[in-house]
Amino acid sequence: MRAAVLYGTAGSVFLTALVGAPAGGRPAWPAPAAGSAEMRGTAVAAARATAAGIRFANCPKEEDLPDSVQCGTVTVPLDYAHPDGRQIKLTVSRVKATGKDAKNSKRRVPRRGAFVYNPGGPGASSTRFPLIGHRPEWKRIAAAYDLVGYAPRGVDRSAPLSCQDPKHFVKAPSQAPTFPSESYKKERIAAAKAYARGCAQRSGNALRHYTSLNNARDLEVLRAGLGEPKLTFMGASYGTYFGALYATLFPSHVGRMVFDSAVNPDPEKIWYRNNLDQSAAFEKRWADFRAWVAKHDEVYELGATPDDVQQSYERARAQLAASPAGGKVGPGQMQGAFLDAGYSDDYWPRRAQALSAYLKGDPKPLIEQAGPHPEAAAEQENGNAVYTAVECNDASWPADWRIWDRDNTRLARRAPFETWDNVWMNLPCAYWPEPRQKPLDVRTPPGVLPPTLILAAERDAATPYDGALELRRRLSGSVLVTENGSGTHGIGGGPNKCVNGYLDAYLLEGRLPVRRAACAPHAEPKPAAPGDRSKGSQGSRDPQESQGSGVSARSTTHEPEHPKTVRQAP
Repeated sequence: MRAAVLYGTAGSVFLTALVGAPAGGRPAWPAPAAGSAEMRGTAVAAARATAAGIRFANCPKEEDLPDSVQCGTVTVPLDYAHPDGRQIKLTVSRVKATGKDAKNSKRRVPRRGAFVYNPGGPGASSTRFPLIGHRPEWKRIAAAYDLVGYAPRGVDRSAPLSCQDPKHFVKAPSQAPTFPSESYKKERIAAAKAYARGCAQRSGNALRHYTSLNNARDLEVLRAGLGEPKLTFMGASYGTYFGALYATLFPSHVGRMVFDSAVNPDPEKIWYRNNLDQSAAFEKRWADFRAWVAKHDEVYELGATPDDVQQSYERARAQLAASPAGGKVGPGQMQGAFLDAGYSDDYWPRRAQALSAYLKGDPKPLIEQAGPHPEAAAEQENGNAVYTAVECNDASWPADWRIWDRDNTRLARRAPFETWDNVWMNLPCAYWPEPRQKPLDVRTPPGVLPPTLILAAERDAATPYDGALELRRRLSGSVLVTENGSGTHGIGGGPNKCVNGYLDAYLLEGRLPVRRAACAPHAEPKPAAPGDRSKGSQGSRDPQESQGSGVSARSTTHEPEHPKTVRQAP
């Protein structure tokens, strides 16, 4: 699953075309029994965490966090069926509630507890999330709640996963054929097999314990370690999926829970079909971007119609294939950079300006935005490894390449922009070692789960809107707020004041709309002037501080993305 990237690396997650199903028929998806070994192990680990607490102190230098943020660790079992076996430590960060009223500094605000945030992925960390509290959109929440971030299992210093030497992870320049040849497909199949072998060789038996269900169990132990009787949690993108698993497994421990840009939790969608759906949705969002560029043709001179803009893009691809920009930006790097435009329209001005400059003979902006960053290779490889391990472990994937080839060849005829890139990101799952888990049937009966809030942009590509509708059907009592006409991945705490109003009312006062609500879209970005290399739009926000665009764990560029989402899958 590719979701947008807040703090992540590269990823791919959802799709909209249901062509072809994973091997096997529809299985029964029973919820784990309350007396199962994993549930008993979770209770043991949570009790230990309650007794030990989390000792917060100055953050290690490796976290690169200011003194205003404190860090600690929480200990969880690698295998919840054996809670006395190998233990791993998850890094946790926190900024305590300010207690300051955003409008009246003399008025004190009562503390409401800890607010835990996850930006998605799989493979993204939210340890920098607590820094967001100084932003205007977050000050009211930061006054009432301790802002808590953490690195999930496998990520950063939390028992980190690796599948290959980071030095070999970033390959540039690279090709990215829209309609790959048979020989190219064979190369990618060989690479996927090698990657899957590398994951197994580097992690051994521990690899199978990096799953969404264990991420949900870890969240329960984190709640206990924080000393909170109820969990207040906001998950974006992939974070909504294991947040929904948590709500299904531990409904009595849910306080207030926000699902921002929801993954479709239907067990039959996890994860193969969700990726098909994502590729189809990205084609629509790519069309939105091209329409915006065409509307500002007087600025970018890339074409007065979306088709003209597409032709300009294809011309750049052809030139890069023949002669990579700066020797390191080929069609693959450009495609990765422009995929970001599908996650957030914050990227639109800069991407359009870079394409325009390149076609006029100035490759520098494109190199800056799309070029590889060797200094980030280790972080990117780690994020990709976690993404792959979690999604491959979570469910069965087609093991027959012919199924992948058939489904995606059909899909690429109408959705060529992301389809094959998404395949290559997820193809190691075809060759992944057994055993795999069966997806949990996310579902809560009426009256069991407190009301929860779902936020969704109507044209979100990384997590298509149908996922939010499905999650609302499955979590009884949940309420959906839609940003109409928008496609930004991750909308809570972003530029839309209407959305933020619902978010604040829920988190601070427990108020929700009666059934569902809608907000008008946020304003479109303003075009960047020619030669302007600033961040461009009406407010590209720093991902370390702000929130609002999906993380796909995918982005290979170090640019502002919102602390909200992380992309799913490379």
